[in-house]
Amino acid sequence: MSEAQNEREYRMIGILVLTHGELADQFLKTARMIGLSSEERVVALCVDPSTAPDSLRETLGKVIREIDDGDGVLILTDLFGGTPTNLSLSFLTEGKVEVVTGLNLPMIIKAVNSREGHDVRSLAKQASEAGKENIYLAGDVLRQRLGKKNNR
Repeated sequence: MSEAQNEREYRMIGILVLTHGELADQFLKTARMIGLSSEERVVALCVDPSTAPDSLRETLGKVIREIDDGDGVLILTDLFGGTPTNLSLSFLTEGKVEVVTGLNLPMIIKAVNSREGHDVRSLAKQASEAGKENIYLAGDVLRQRLGKKNNR
């Protein structure tokens, strides 16, 4: 195996979970319990509302640089229009940094466990779809299942 191939194997998209309060830490803690394939280059960053925006932006830039080994960074945020998302949008760079909002646990697990074979844009799409696909109105699902059983 050539040195370039070997280097390529160890590169991966960095993932930054960026939220209000302590949510990012708790999401990653919970995702670890469920099972992540790798925590390499996965970072939680919690936004403290008392921190100045310029300081937050500086910290965010530093974290992005630290976890980007050349394949880019996917930023997962909790709320579109919130401070974490608004700060991350200033780092959007085609093919290098993507932002997906509306964070949920399936989104994190999919993103972390699916990094191999994706560029940052396609990984962002995968994470977004996983987040959407795992939202249900539980009562409707149960009623639908019970209805099918009763119709047999």
